Amino acid sequence: MTTLGFIGSGNIGAQVARLAVANGYTVVISNSRGPETLAELVDELGPLASAATAVEAATAADIAVVSIPFKAYLDVPVAELAGKVVIDTNNYYFERDGHVAELDDGSTTSAELLQAHLPESYVVKAFNHIASAQLTADGKPAGTTGRRALVIAGDDEAAKATVATLLDEFGFDALDAGPLAEGWRIQRDEPGYVAGYRTIDELTGDLAAAKRVGELVPGEFGSHA
Repeated sequence: MTTLGFIGSGNIGAQVARLAVANGYTVVISNSRGPETLAELVDELGPLASAATAVEAATAADIAVVSIPFKAYLDVPVAELAGKVVIDTNNYYFERDGHVAELDDGSTTSAELLQAHLPESYVVKAFNHIASAQLTADGKPAGTTGRRALVIAGDDEAAKATVATLLDEFGFDALDAGPLAEGWRIQRDEPGYVAGYRTIDELTGDLAAAKRVGELVPGEFGSHA
């Protein structure tokens, strides 16, 4: 049985964990306050769930989900995640995280920084542009007309395929934006960011309309559907 290990279990992390157990995955969840603070969530999730430290969750994970404030990304375990797919749900908010020059000027992305921190892992950006409540409300079976889509971005094609399969099981189409460097197109203040229900065609349009820091015209975006 595949295990999802959660580094962080706030709004997005907890919702992804709910989707995971509903689809038969084992989950090991952690937070910065200790396993004992997760008893209520574990009780809700049921027998497929357990609480642990971040290192233990990373060790147990077949697929890891990082869902912590961006400012804490350097606390994500490294050795325990080597060789594993790591889903990055994070967003950079300078008001919370403090200013990071290379993010403020658009020269890199938060997911690329996490990938640099985890050089032997396969980071895939996902789940970062949907309101948490909609994760368990908007999913529909594969083949449903007008199914909601979510963006993924990553540098490893096999890792992205793994996450796309997960999204499909959870009720969403996956739109591949390309490498991690293209993940800026679905970050804060871009058209598709927490923009409500979007089909794959609508979301493709949102990515094409995205405007990077310092740009006067929208950046180019090819079809990655």
